[in-house]
Amino acid sequence: MKRNVLIIGAGGVAQVVAHKCAQNNDVLGELHIASRTVSKCEAIIESVDEKGAMKVPGTFTAHAVDATDTAAVAALIRQTGCQIVINVGSAFVNKYVLDACIETGAAYIDTAIHEEPDKICETPPWYANYEWKKREACAEKGVTAVLGAGFDPGVVNAYARLAADDYIDEISSIDIVDINAGSHGKYFATNFDPEINFREFTGSVYAWQGGEWTENKMFEVGREWDLPVVGTQKAYMSGHDEIHSLASNYPKADVRFWMGFGDHYINVFTVLKNLGLLSEQPVKTAEGQEVIPLKVVKAVLPDPASLAPGYTGKTCIGDLVKGTKDGKPAEVFIYNVADHKDAYNEVGSQGISYTAGVPPVAAAILIAKGDWDVGKMVNVEELDPHPFLGLLNHMGLQTSIRDADGERELSFD
Repeated sequence: MKRNVLIIGAGGVAQVVAHKCAQNNDVLGELHIASRTVSKCEAIIESVDEKGAMKVPGTFTAHAVDATDTAAVAALIRQTGCQIVINVGSAFVNKYVLDACIETGAAYIDTAIHEEPDKICETPPWYANYEWKKREACAEKGVTAVLGAGFDPGVVNAYARLAADDYIDEISSIDIVDINAGSHGKYFATNFDPEINFREFTGSVYAWQGGEWTENKMFEVGREWDLPVVGTQKAYMSGHDEIHSLASNYPKADVRFWMGFGDHYINVFTVLKNLGLLSEQPVKTAEGQEVIPLKVVKAVLPDPASLAPGYTGKTCIGDLVKGTKDGKPAEVFIYNVADHKDAYNEVGSQGISYTAGVPPVAAAILIAKGDWDVGKMVNVEELDPHPFLGLLNHMGLQTSIRDADGERELSFD
């Protein structure tokens, strides 16, 4: 049984991870959190203490670390005796933290694909550019690495596997739909790191269709979706992490990702992009100072974590999976609905951070107990989804389904 957890990162998602690890420290053991700025880690631990979140008396310690320094991360893993690392730092640090886990033997969990700061929308499948190159090393060392274990990617991958296991014999399409029907009350803000958020939408929109990668421009392909709780919502086909593993594991199915956007977001985004303010490449000001426009935009926008107190409304994220069952056409929509206010009341974060932060802690618990401690690198859809989704039901993310029999909650007990 693996114990003691190191959390990398100190943003809004890390706050959720910290609270959920504390609520389950009877299983996870000693807790540690690290980022470049130790004061941010200390503030998160303080929020855990304020909520009285620790299930049993235990330690929760803050550390300073440069997560792009593999040797420093490995040294911290050894110093703390952590056997599980939950990486919810920037996507720019993934490969360094993963290497540290391979070096030390600690289990690795992340919530997104690695990115290089000076590259956007690399050749698909994105996982093959970095993480999958370490598959052999993980297998040789017996290191468990669970990739993309947030909500999307993560839970939506488990939903696809659940559909394949329990509801659809032959899958013809997987459409992942992500709708945030909430309101933060700001003129303009992003729900997670603005730099990562914008990078997703400034390059090509990749989808897996007809057995090959297809490309579109952002906001080129949109449609309306009739969804539980949040109703009819407009969403646009977007490039996203989970497509790149699901396409590999379900190559005969079309795999697409759809994200909801309001007209205001699209208008502001379009102006910023057309002005060159979303570029990841450096430019020089008239005074000769070199800046990266995208980082400047990030600096002037609200911190996503600051949105939590006034956030209202709900999210709906799920998979519409189509195919055949017993030789007849069949489809299911497997989904979760989360509430921003409920998330804030429980852990002090908004709903987007909540949906992203709870799943990696569930993955850590399953690794600690041995269910998911597989000793190799995997994406979530390669693991049994039932214990994962069952655990999430008890941790605040209820899975529901809409099919020919109507809408209902699913139980995995």
